[in-house]
Amino acid sequence: MTEHNVLTSPPQHIRFDDGSHARAKIGYVLLATEQTVQDDVVRLRPPGVGVHFTRAAIADSITNESLAAQAELLVDCAATLLPDGSLDVVCYACTSGSLVIGEERVFAELNRGAPGARATSLITGVIRALRKLEARRIVVATPYLDEVNQREVDYLEGAGFEVISLCGLNLEKDSDMVRVTPDFIAEFALAQDRADADAIFVSCGALRTLDVIGEIEARAGKPAICSNQAMIWDCLRLAGIDDRFEGYGRLLSDL
Repeated sequence: MTEHNVLTSPPQHIRFDDGSHARAKIGYVLLATEQTVQDDVVRLRPPGVGVHFTRAAIADSITNESLAAQAELLVDCAATLLPDGSLDVVCYACTSGSLVIGEERVFAELNRGAPGARATSLITGVIRALRKLEARRIVVATPYLDEVNQREVDYLEGAGFEVISLCGLNLEKDSDMVRVTPDFIAEFALAQDRADADAIFVSCGALRTLDVIGEIEARAGKPAICSNQAMIWDCLRLAGIDDRFEGYGRLLSDL
């Protein structure tokens, strides 16, 4: 067989641009059990914004103990998100996990793994959203066990809010939380409302509350926040993206 060289020299000048995600790149650290956050983030991804995901190991059990153990995993998870250093924002996408671990620890661990990105967490987005809406007295609906619920009350009150009431569904498994129907979530959230509440907060990224948050707000006649709505708003604004979305509450349409 005659040998011949089929390799040729590459072009001397290659044309580059800023890629498909020139406006911003946002990374999310999800729970391994998570089935809702990724869909919601992709649904509200503006053109030119990249969204990137990694997962932290956890059993299908949402307790204070299992959530606290997540802290040790955040560095390695964050480090897998665009290791070229181009990530603009990195977020730990778990409401209960971020309040059990605490925001400062979450930020520190995420930035050890992604030092060039602005670190945030899901509970951080919620707190910023409630403050932006000037809500101080709130009612809260969650799917959690009471041990997690009490931690949430303490954390929100430590952040300066008055939790008028909090009601949980006493679910432990993430795989159950993702199956709660959106119409039930709307009924459950509205049942917690009080005349003296400034806002309704539906906690938990696993709940499909984004599907009905606009309905909840319209029926209540007051601001309504849910975990994924607040997180998406927070991450986009941190990345300098001010796109608005209709149908998901005034937070995403006006602020």
